[in-house]
Amino acid sequence: MPVYAYEALDETGSPVDGKIEVDNEMSAASRLRKLGYTVLEISEIKESSFKRAFASNRKIKPADIIFFSRQLAAMIAAGIPLTRCLYTMYEQTENPSLKQIVREVALSVEGGTSLSESLRAHPHVFSSMYVDMVKAGEISGSLEEMLKRISEQLERSKSLGDSIRSATLYPAVIVLFASVVISATMFFIVPIFMGFFPAGMPLPLPTKIVVGISNSMRNAWYLYILFLSGLFLYLRFYSASNAGQRAWDRIRFRLPVFGPLFRKAAVASFARTLSTLLSGGIPVLQALEAAGPATGSIQVAEAVKQAGEGIQEGHTIAPLLEKSGFFPPMLTNMVAVGEETGELSGLLDQVAQFYEAEVATLTKGLTTMIEPLLIIFVGLMIGGIVISVYLPIFSVVTSIGG
Repeated sequence: MPVYAYEALDETGSPVDGKIEVDNEMSAASRLRKLGYTVLEISEIKESSFKRAFASNRKIKPADIIFFSRQLAAMIAAGIPLTRCLYTMYEQTENPSLKQIVREVALSVEGGTSLSESLRAHPHVFSSMYVDMVKAGEISGSLEEMLKRISEQLERSKSLGDSIRSATLYPAVIVLFASVVISATMFFIVPIFMGFFPAGMPLPLPTKIVVGISNSMRNAWYLYILFLSGLFLYLRFYSASNAGQRAWDRIRFRLPVFGPLFRKAAVASFARTLSTLLSGGIPVLQALEAAGPATGSIQVAEAVKQAGEGIQEGHTIAPLLEKSGFFPPMLTNMVAVGEETGELSGLLDQVAQFYEAEVATLTKGLTTMIEPLLIIFVGLMIGGIVISVYLPIFSVVTSIGG
């Protein structure tokens, strides 16, 4: 769809400019007049088809949704009609993928559909938690307040995710660097050393292994590339499947170093999401239904789902969460107190704050602890290769000395 740049005057006579994506110039002028603008100039922006195709596939990040939520809340609080708010957000949104979705939502709302149902049509962008909070805001007449709470929740989730990524990024970079160094050693250094030894010279077993790997990497490098590419694709598709996610859940929560970090992050995410939903007036069962999947763990989602089924049978939440074996005593005890006192949302917020702080502390500690271990690991790998290459020289020197 063509993109038009415009210059106009708003209702106060102040100049405004921007871009708008519509079918033609007449549609652009009509749309701007609906927004209350006096059009001064409209011109089409010419873009290559390659650039448009690349832009349309741009990933929608949490920061984009946070910006959308905060801006929409601010405009609604200012008393601007919802349809106009959405069209204004459509013009201001820079991410092309989100821009198209905002346009579809605006058209849907303009056609008489509620905002929550319009958002529900895009589940890959707006989660069930997001939609439920918006719906609650529509019913209670506090949509702008709900959007503010949603943006705060998303910011905390983003901060939690950033902490996890910062803890896992450093080891990943070190392992990648070690792989590159070892591969370069096998390709270039080992063959040079092997040229120093006469043909038929008996080699120690470690040296034979290193030389064999080096020769196979140099002579059949394409097989290594095919194997690694196939492994990467398999893991990517398997991790996206239900079985793969279950396997990843079993592995990551049992890892010796990162397991406690992943577990506390999941608990913090569950407590924060459930607290936000309950404070927004969402019923307990509906809040649990959204809070479980928000953790990104099938194990947690299923445990929470079973808890929801138990609540329908008349049980309280705390014993059901404790029965799952995943949630720590601190959370279940606070939930029990919250159920008794009617302050469940506030106590869950305190639990979330505690575990978010724990995740931040663990992240800093892991980086400090893992750094020397990774350095030792890389040193042992490279040192083992070097020693294997030097072993024949030691053998020759020893035999000559004898």
